[in-house]
This record gives sequence, structure tokens and C-alpha cells, in this order.
Amino acid sequence: MNALAIESGELCSVHRQLGRIHIGPAAQVEDGLYLSPGWLDVQVNGFAGHDVNGGDLDVEGFELMTHALHAQGVARYLPTVITASPAHLTRCLMRIVEASDTSNVVGRAVAGIHLEGPFISPEDGARGAHPIEQVRAPDPVLFDELQHAADGRIRVVTLAPEGAGAADFIAQLVDRGIIVALGHTVADAHAIRAAVDAGASLATHLGNGAPARLPRHPNMIWEQLAEDRLYASAIFDGHHLPESVMKVFARVKGSERLLLTSDAVALAGQPPGVYDGQVGGKVELHPSGRLTVFASEYLAGSASSLRDAVRTAVTQVGLSPEQALTMVGRTPRQLLKRDDPDDWTLARISNGDVEVLAVAVDGELVVDRLDG
Repeated sequence: MNALAIESGELCSVHRQLGRIHIGPAAQVEDGLYLSPGWLDVQVNGFAGHDVNGGDLDVEGFELMTHALHAQGVARYLPTVITASPAHLTRCLMRIVEASDTSNVVGRAVAGIHLEGPFISPEDGARGAHPIEQVRAPDPVLFDELQHAADGRIRVVTLAPEGAGAADFIAQLVDRGIIVALGHTVADAHAIRAAVDAGASLATHLGNGAPARLPRHPNMIWEQLAEDRLYASAIFDGHHLPESVMKVFARVKGSERLLLTSDAVALAGQPPGVYDGQVGGKVELHPSGRLTVFASEYLAGSASSLRDAVRTAVTQVGLSPEQALTMVGRTPRQLLKRDDPDDWTLARISNGDVEVLAVAVDGELVVDRLDG
């Protein structure tokens, strides 16, 4: 197969040899074929029926989830653990470590752990589905306990910068090489600026994890969007953000600063239907992919994948395939300071669809739909 390599702009041939991907020069390209750095999802709460936050996901479950993510184009990902009791957080983190150490499939795909909470805003709307009784102010002692349980693998921490002592806490985390993201917050401009001055570098799922009603300006969305030092992640599933908002985010941050994430929960990749929700109560997964609290229009999480994000970016937002693929390939790797030169995703983007043809991790094919 011949594809356009979006990093170099060169035409290349892609073929397999002994289970590995090999890339060479080509004189022409097949229409709609693109080769990009392997897609990296910075926020995966679960997928294909497997829940990272359940506390009981075993090694086989992590492997099945990883295979399902690979099939959607994802080479590596950050399993994401959200606000819960310290004991439950510890259990979830230890499960990730166990799976990563036991399974080569999981170990090479997990690019670190994303801790989303518990250091977030307790306010309704900003808190989202995170349980209020477990939300707390920044706590270095608790974080040390969690990082110990995670064997030092927590790579990203999402927190609200208005919490007491947040700026000092952020500086401590950044000094330890941890990426600090702002999210689930009602912070004012001063708190956001102080957080970025302290080293925060990412806005988590910008436009979500926020109250439904905000001052028209200023508010935390505008402030994070305008802060040039912040990367921003966004959920481009066609449900979490209106088309106009996605367009504004893309135009302001650009493909160099905007990264797409699924923020997927366990029901992502499952058939439509009514399910028991991860945080209690019934939820409905609609044929459109929208996940709502049962019998309501309120979102109950994301049931999307990075493949959905790329498709939305191209078909609804009007981005070029090269721009969209940069937002799931190079940009998240740039944020995480990862190179991984032998991670690749080969996809066909045409007629409003995205077809994943091959995924390689460290050069080894983990998805192989190549001809021949």
C-alpha cells in the first residue's frame, strides 16, 4: 500500500515482513491513505465493556481492552483513574501496574497513567460525575501514596487550580516530571495564570467538566483557550461539543496545541442499549453513539474512540486529514515528550469515514489489514 506520510509529506510504501511494518519510498499514493505517528489517547476510562475504574479489571480484561483500542487506531494510551476513595484509587492503580508488568500487550501500550481527580472542584457541573464525597483539596501526602501504588507511573494529573495550595502543589508535581492539567474547575483568570506560571501545561477536555451556565466573559473556558502556554484536549465525538465550539478550539489552538481524546468509558464500543451506569443508575447508549442518563438528554460519559474523533474533525469541523491526524499522533506525543519512531497508524480517510488498516507499536504490527 502507498500512503502519504503526514510528518514528512513524502509518499511511501507500507508493507509487512515477518509481522513488522516496513516503510519505503513510493512514486505515487493511493487516494485517501495516510501514515501518521501511532495514535495516542491521553484519557481512557474504559473501553469495549472493560472498566479501568471498576477496581476489578484483571490482566485479561486489560489485554482485551488494549486490543479493542488498537483496532480503533490507538497505538498507546493513558488508562485514566477518576475521583474515588483512596483505597479504591489504590486498587485501580495497582491493577494497571499488574497488567502492565504481566502482559507485554498492555505494558507496551500503556504510556503512563492519568489521574483525573480527586483534587477537583466540588461544585455541581464542574465536578461532573465525580462523587462529591471524595473530592478534596490538593494533598501532596495522598498523591505520594497514590504514586507509590502506581509504581511511579502517574504521568498526568488533572486538577482544579483554585484549590487551596494548588500552585505550590502544581510546582511540586512538575518538578517530578508530571504533566499537570487543569480540569473540572471554576477557576478565575488569576488562578489559571498562577497554575500555568507554576508549570501546568494542559487543559483537560476543554469545554466539558464545567457548569452549564457561565458568565459570558470572563470564564475558565475563555481563559484556558486564550492561554498560549496550554495545550488543550477535546472530545470531538459530535456530542460533547457543538460544531461551532469545535471549530473555534481548532482555529485558536491549531493542530500544534489541540489534541483529541476519546475520554471513553467502559460502554464505548458496545452495542446500543440500556445499561447500568458506572456511577449508579441507568444509562442509554444510543445508535448515534451518544451516551445519556436513561430517559434524559444529559450526557453520561463518552462512548467514542479516537477514530470517531478523527472522523468528526474532518467531516464536521472541516479539518484536513493531516491536521486531524496530527492531533491524535504527533501533538499528544509532543505533550508527553515521547518519540516512539516505530509507532505508526495507517488509515484510509475518504467518503466521510475513517478506516484503520494497520497499527504498529515499536514496529510490530498489532493491527494488520494490509493487502497481500
